[in-house]
Amino acid sequence: MSGERQRVGSLSPYERTIGFSRAVRVGDRVVVSGTAPIWPDGDCDPDAEVQARRCLEIIFAALAEAGAGPGDVVRTRMFIVDRADAEAVGRAHGAAFSDARPAASMVVVAGLLDPRWRVEIEAEAVVA
Repeated sequence: MSGERQRVGSLSPYERTIGFSRAVRVGDRVVVSGTAPIWPDGDCDPDAEVQARRCLEIIFAALAEAGAGPGDVVRTRMFIVDRADAEAVGRAHGAAFSDARPAASMVVVAGLLDPRWRVEIEAEAVVA
């Protein structure tokens, strides 16, 4: 990756303490960090599908700020804490990416930073 680095921030309380950006664009590539299902007031809906949709809303906002959109996404990674949530998270992902159909992984993990989170999603885009 060569070119100027554009950083996109968000309201995540972890950005400063951990030292990361919501997204980074270098050249035509945009990489979006693991995104948790948090609303601006810090709330977190307990439903896995609602959480996945919220993660994707935050991802799409970061992509837009970096000059990309859902159609530019070429890879996603979904981390879930309960394999029983795979169908619900998959529905949200499928609805969001029905046209782009990026390469995707869904991985069951032991846990995420906040025990309320059932899913966290990452994305990578290449701007045409």
